[in-house]
Amino acid sequence: MNELIIMQIGREALKTALYVAGPALIVSMVVGLSISLFQVVTSLQDQTVAFVPKVLAVMVTIVICFPWMVRIITQFTARMFTEFNQITRILS
Repeated sequence: MNELIIMQIGREALKTALYVAGPALIVSMVVGLSISLFQVVTSLQDQTVAFVPKVLAVMVTIVICFPWMVRIITQFTARMFTEFNQITRILS
């Protein structure tokens, strides 16, 4: 039973991390793929051409999604703190 509770907490933590990091990672992947296709078509092989647009796109995504990200993290943290007493009673 103890292992199941710890596994559930770990699963929720990983799911929360994926939800929070997901939008930035997806935007980075899409922009990187688009820039790579552009570089292949134009034979332009400069590394800054791929780096700068990705960084800008990820920053814009984080700025836009920041309230949602904070809400998700806050909900997870509040749930962990409210369930802390119950979990420690079960584990001991």
